[in-house]
Amino acid sequence: MRYFIQFAYNGTHYHGWQYQPNAASVQETLNKALSVLLNTPINLMGAGRTDTGVHAKEMYAHFDYDSPIEVPNLIHKLNSYLPKDIAIYDIILVKDEAHCRFDATKRTYEYHINIVKDPFLEELSWYFHQYLDVPLMNEAAKILLNHINFQCFSKVNTDVNTFDCSIFEAYWKTENNKLIFTISANRFLRNMVRAIVGTLVNIGLHKITLEDFENIIASKNRDKAGFSVPAHGLYLTKVEYDYIT
Repeated sequence: MRYFIQFAYNGTHYHGWQYQPNAASVQETLNKALSVLLNTPINLMGAGRTDTGVHAKEMYAHFDYDSPIEVPNLIHKLNSYLPKDIAIYDIILVKDEAHCRFDATKRTYEYHINIVKDPFLEELSWYFHQYLDVPLMNEAAKILLNHINFQCFSKVNTDVNTFDCSIFEAYWKTENNKLIFTISANRFLRNMVRAIVGTLVNIGLHKITLEDFENIIASKNRDKAGFSVPAHGLYLTKVEYDYIT
């Protein structure tokens, strides 16, 4: 039997989702908890990878288990067993061929910038005190929807077959003392969102123009794009599937 598990985590103390031989990861932490509570080795497959320090408000992974699971009981046990920075929301029985990574139709990320210094958000939002031209940044964000190849925003030497992504939405909004960037796509390249945000910040600082932004995307060259913003402001907020409501 195949199960999807829906969960969230604060990534501050983890070296990303994926297992690391000499560092704590979310995948390893969940594998250990499930293996203990189900009394059999469990190896989760995640819907994607998040880098060191990145958070997830909604993440999915799948695992196989031979017997029916009493879902409310296991959720309760997992939340009692796991550290306080990982929370389990649901466990869903799916078809045997269901795959949490390949079946995802849409993923959404947010990047949080705090424009007023707040010690309680130090690890959850990037504090940036300089004025940013948000309307101009939104004009640039709209340009992303006109393109498919985003090699210029990808880490170099990454093992992918294509740099093509379909971006469905990309926009900035102001909320209290925060700027929040939301972006949704069918897939994302490694470091893509953080590089896009860094480039849009350069737009907001009037360091580059909208024409420059178009040229950066056309160049397919990571060196042309902006800096990669800090990981602790980034959140995976939603992963969507046709068969999960």
